[in-house]
Amino acid sequence: MKAVKFLPLMLLFLVASCSSVKVTSDYDTSTDFTKYKTYAFYKKGIDKVEISDLDKRRILKALESELAAKGFTKSSNPDVLVNIFTKAHQKVDVYNNNSMHIGWHPWYYGPNYGMHISKYTEGTLFIDLIDSNKKELIWQGIGSGGLTTSGNVAKKEERIREFVAEIMTNYPPVIE
Repeated sequence: MKAVKFLPLMLLFLVASCSSVKVTSDYDTSTDFTKYKTYAFYKKGIDKVEISDLDKRRILKALESELAAKGFTKSSNPDVLVNIFTKAHQKVDVYNNNSMHIGWHPWYYGPNYGMHISKYTEGTLFIDLIDSNKKELIWQGIGSGGLTTSGNVAKKEERIREFVAEIMTNYPPVIE
């Protein structure tokens, strides 16, 4: 009976673990990030990203919004070039509750083993900021998490905005 009480909590945990975005970043410690005020997208790099043009536009739109909120303006003579890169792979989570209990099931009454399998696609989005004069990477943000593959465009757009917003919380870096 205890296993039945904890099942909704465990399912909530599995869903929550798929929905969060794990974020990390790296940067050049000798860089003065306060001098960067303008940006442009690095078209040559973005064209190589192997996702749909629709998703590229969604990511770039979300980036434009986040960069504007940080005081950046788009420019034909930018301080930084913004590039993206993506990866995706299938993930399988298995929760196995080895305790056996007797309980009601729609098809039978008897032993019930608590094995739950969850399959989803995990995506990783890399956002690179490149000093346009030096042509050097100065900052990289990386976000990984479950992707929305249900076909619901609104949820997909929301998930992309969430990924970009979470990654960009690490910019500018807090230099200690």
